[in-house]
Amino acid sequence: MRAYQIDTYGDESVVVLRDVPVPEIAADEVLVRLHYAGINFMDIHTRQGKYRQSETYKVAVPTTLGMEGAGVIETVGAAVDGLQPGQRVAYCLSWGSYAEFAAVPAWRIVPLPDAITMPVAAASLFQGLTAHYLIHDVGRLGPASTCLVHAASGATAQIMIQMATALGATVLATTSTPEKAAVARARGAARVFAYEEFADGARQATEGRGVDVVFDAIGAPTFRQSLRSLRKKGLLVAYGSVGGSVRDLDPIELGEAGSIYLVRPRLADHTEDAATIRRRAGDLFTLMEDGKLTIDVAEVFGFNDVLAAHRRLEHRAMVGKPVLKITG
Repeated sequence: MRAYQIDTYGDESVVVLRDVPVPEIAADEVLVRLHYAGINFMDIHTRQGKYRQSETYKVAVPTTLGMEGAGVIETVGAAVDGLQPGQRVAYCLSWGSYAEFAAVPAWRIVPLPDAITMPVAAASLFQGLTAHYLIHDVGRLGPASTCLVHAASGATAQIMIQMATALGATVLATTSTPEKAAVARARGAARVFAYEEFADGARQATEGRGVDVVFDAIGAPTFRQSLRSLRKKGLLVAYGSVGGSVRDLDPIELGEAGSIYLVRPRLADHTEDAATIRRRAGDLFTLMEDGKLTIDVAEVFGFNDVLAAHRRLEHRAMVGKPVLKITG
C-alpha cells in the first residue's frame, strides 16, 4: 500500500511516499480501508516534532502521518465485538491515516450513519469532538452564557459557534478579513471583531462586563487581550497555539485580570473511552441530521497533493476543513 511517512522530524522534505506492507492488526484493532483522511494542524505539528516529548499524544518516528480518517472496515481483530467488515466508519487520534489502510484501536472507531458522507466524516470527527467537549464540558455554555471564539472561520470554531448558539448562548467572534467575518455571522455569531479591536468590542457588547468564556486557539498574539475580554472570574480556554506559545505568563496576571481561570485542555483527555467517543459523535451527527450544524469540506486534495495541502493550511488559505482523498 502507499503511505506518507517520516523517519525524522523537520520541514516538508522529511515526508516520503512509500510502498509499505498493509498493517497487521492486533486482537483489539480493526483494519480500515481508507477513503479519506482529515488534514489537520496536528499532522504538521507531528512532522515538526512538537509531540516528540508529549505524554498525551505519544507519537514517535518513524511513523505514518495523519491522525483522522474515514473508510470501510476490512477486517476485525479476534477480540473486537460490535464491529464488522464492510461497515462505514471514522476515527481520530490514531496515527497512520495518510495511507490506503490503517490499523486502528477498535474503541476509537465510530460507525457512520447513512446520511454522513465519507468526505464529511473525515472533515468532522476531530474538530467536532473537540468542539463538543469545549462547549459542553469545559465552557459549560447555556442560554445565559456569553463567549468569544477566536479564528471564527476555522473548522473547529465554525462548529463551536453553531453548537453554542444551539444551546442559546450568545457568541462573539474574531476574524482577520471581511470574508471570514461573513462566515462567522452565517454560522451564528452575534458580533464579529477584527483582532485589533476585539477586547474593547467584547466589553462594549457586554455592557462593560466581559464575556463568560474565551476560546483561544491562537496563543501568544491574542492571549492578553483575551484576558481583557473576560468578566471577573471568567474562563480562558487556551486550546491551541497556532500563532505561537505563551512563554512569559506570571500567574499574578490572572489575578490582576479579575481572578481569571485558565485551562489548557486536550481532546485525548475528553475521549478516554469508546462510550464517550460515541456519545459525543452521536450528538454531532444528530445536530447535522437535524440541520442545526453544517460542516463544509473546504477542499478535497488528491493523494499526491498532500504537501500542497499542508502549505495551504499553514498559511490559513482555507476556510473550513480540507480532506485528503485516498481511494473510493
